[in-house]
Amino acid sequence: MSPAHTFEVNGVVIRVKRMAAGIEMKDLAARAGISQRYLSHLETGTRKHMRPTRYVALREALHATDDELLLHKENDRKG
Repeated sequence: MSPAHTFEVNGVVIRVKRMAAGIEMKDLAARAGISQRYLSHLETGTRKHMRPTRYVALREALHATDDELLLHKENDRKG
């Protein structure tokens, strides 16, 4: 069960987009206003849920869309 008012993110996509943009983890974390450790946990899937303000900051720092970053359940794709 996911915590209320959070976004479930796809850590693999975060990592791929960061690396494709040539951004170091520490730099992306600084741009998004989160710790490097927190970003590492997101990228490895140790953490999947982000609060709205942190999620928006990370999304903007990566120049990404919700469709790219949010984890999509298999059932959501069938609809």
